[in-house]
Amino acid sequence: MDLHPFRGARFAATSAARRQFALLEMSGLWINGRGARRARQSVGMEHSEPLPFGKAFTVREARMNGVSRSRLRRQDLRAPFHGVRMQIPPPDIDGIDDPYEHQRRARVTTALEYAPRLHTGHFFSHQTAVSIYGGPLPLQLDDQQRPAPSDALALHVCAWGSVPLPRTTGVTAHRSRVGMTEVREHSGFRVSSPAATWASLGELPVMDLVALGDYFCRRWRPGIGRRHVGRAPLCTVDELQLMMDAGRRRGIARLREALPLIREDAWSPRESRLRCMLVAAGLPEPELNIDVFDAHGSFLGCVDMVYPGERVIVEYLGMLHGKQWARDVERTAALRAAGWTVIEVTSVLLHTPEVLIRRIRAALGLLR
Repeated sequence: MDLHPFRGARFAATSAARRQFALLEMSGLWINGRGARRARQSVGMEHSEPLPFGKAFTVREARMNGVSRSRLRRQDLRAPFHGVRMQIPPPDIDGIDDPYEHQRRARVTTALEYAPRLHTGHFFSHQTAVSIYGGPLPLQLDDQQRPAPSDALALHVCAWGSVPLPRTTGVTAHRSRVGMTEVREHSGFRVSSPAATWASLGELPVMDLVALGDYFCRRWRPGIGRRHVGRAPLCTVDELQLMMDAGRRRGIARLREALPLIREDAWSPRESRLRCMLVAAGLPEPELNIDVFDAHGSFLGCVDMVYPGERVIVEYLGMLHGKQWARDVERTAALRAAGWTVIEVTSVLLHTPEVLIRRIRAALGLLR
């Protein structure tokens, strides 16, 4: 559902205020006239009881509802941005081993903290929007080439049309013409559409644009053990094309190079990059995520990439642990027993592309 930046803003704000007043009236904390000061002191809640708001709220909202300044300075409230308070501690993401997922969660957390002060003519965009959609991004590194910490990841907020830019510490501000973007609600956030988000990231390398496009355009097809069958893709390749052509884009050459390489059946960014590497080396493009059966019709597994005519399978090996590793070992043994050549691609092999390409060429019978 696309949203206009201003439509209904006054009514939404009024409804929110009325809900807050109703909560205060029900709790006996709202008193008109001479009792207002006593009401504010009561709302101050000397014992740091939870306030009658959501997880995050603005200081202005709280003051309008009689919350004292001293209550807003209590240690049980966090102030992630100027004018915002939160009643919950930040989520613990330190235990996430995958640095890509760690950075994605950190961006979403920052967006959640900023959301209460998001102007009706503003929306989350660029890398922040990608993370809200759960999409892949290249790892951001610090000066020592280590994964950047959470506080080094920018929060991207875009102003629509002539709306004033956001001017807040910690926010990277953008502006977009109305005709060059679309806005929708996703997971409770006001965010640029998948197609508009992709088209705004032309500064990314081509392979990363392909991986992101693959994610947005994935079709959830039927197959053995597959989840979310029939779920609509977040967008289509045609929608990416329309947004790319809507106006002048930064990095347009990379966007144009990436668009024809996007596929609807890729399941992970690492598979997307591996496929692009094979095609760039002149190898035939493999089929993606195909269910494989033996001569008796028994299901052997769904494989990442396959050359059916040559009976060659290319599998990317991610981070495997325990039972998952054991299941993959058994599956690979069954595929080989059924007459398939299985080439397993590790992160080490991926960093020696000449060895990988030669190995696949040999399996396909293309070496001269």
